[in-house]
Amino acid sequence: MATVRLTRATKAFGPVEVLKGIDLAIADGEFVVFVGPSGCGKSTLLRAIAGLETLSSGDVEIDGRRVNDVPPSDRGIAMVFQSYALYPHMNVRENMGFALKLAGRPRAEIAAAVDSAAATLDIAHLLDRRPKELSGGQRQRVAIGRAIVRQPKVFLFDEPLSNLDAALRVRMRYEFAGLHQALGTTMIYVTHDQVEAMTLADRIVVLNGGVIEQVGTPDELYETPDTIFVAGFIGSPTMNLVSATYAGPGEKGAIVRLGGGQQIETTIAAESLSPGAPVTLGVRPEQVTSDGAANRLTGMVRMVESLGAVHHVHLAIDGLSEPLVVSMPTRPLAETPTVALPPEALHLFDDQGRALPRPVAPLPRVAA
Repeated sequence: MATVRLTRATKAFGPVEVLKGIDLAIADGEFVVFVGPSGCGKSTLLRAIAGLETLSSGDVEIDGRRVNDVPPSDRGIAMVFQSYALYPHMNVRENMGFALKLAGRPRAEIAAAVDSAAATLDIAHLLDRRPKELSGGQRQRVAIGRAIVRQPKVFLFDEPLSNLDAALRVRMRYEFAGLHQALGTTMIYVTHDQVEAMTLADRIVVLNGGVIEQVGTPDELYETPDTIFVAGFIGSPTMNLVSATYAGPGEKGAIVRLGGGQQIETTIAAESLSPGAPVTLGVRPEQVTSDGAANRLTGMVRMVESLGAVHHVHLAIDGLSEPLVVSMPTRPLAETPTVALPPEALHLFDDQGRALPRPVAPLPRVAA
């Protein structure tokens, strides 16, 4: 196992700066997920750690050793790509042991390493098959096994589940979590899927435009997003973000005014703002209630997404440019239901997209 540290890391391709001064420390044995939209720099950052991209400036350290000029094969890392990249003419055993064979390891050592990795991944019964005889999930496990036999200090995964169907991706997320628990090795995982990030990570690194927006546990990012970007990226459905203006201080905290004139009470202090300043009000769909006394809003049902145990109701409310999404256990009976926004569940963001500090913990994530 090993620590990984990046210090003021930048990467430019000609005039385009893809990474813009990344500072990040990953602890020994930690499972860290890089997440963000396409083009945010997450794969470039992973490749820089692997040595497949050379930083324009800054440093990469693995286990306390600066590795900027160290080739990938000597960094103590193993990488699993989106493409399985298995040799079609070799069986599973040969594919998994090929790197050790190239390194000149004894045949008995290779066999023992392959058998151990196959047992960990539950693919011992597949060792004599060739890639064309395997399913997508089995091929992915073989690719992971090929990395395990090298006994790396750090595992790097670049969107390894992107080629799998939805059901298999869910199963493989469980496999990855179990693999990390069994091996205890430092793992860095890249994905554009925030559900994968939330279910797998010890900590998530949210990237946007080559910079780190926020680093934290899944709960920290969900409960206390630092920016509008994180609030809108993490969570499914995402947080409702409503344009508003600061109306002034209230009894509990800031009062904001929506586009339709409705005044909303929060528990957030906003003394740094001037009356009339633009703000963004945020609330999670499952934290909107149907029976609260404060901040009541009435809207027209525009759409209901029925997912069995929960229904995501889209309400068109006067003055709001986008429907308010509310998570309910049952379909609303009225065409124009009234809902409430609990003051303690609300978030406020200034005109720069930065969150104003919230004084209390949010409500439990339970549908109304």
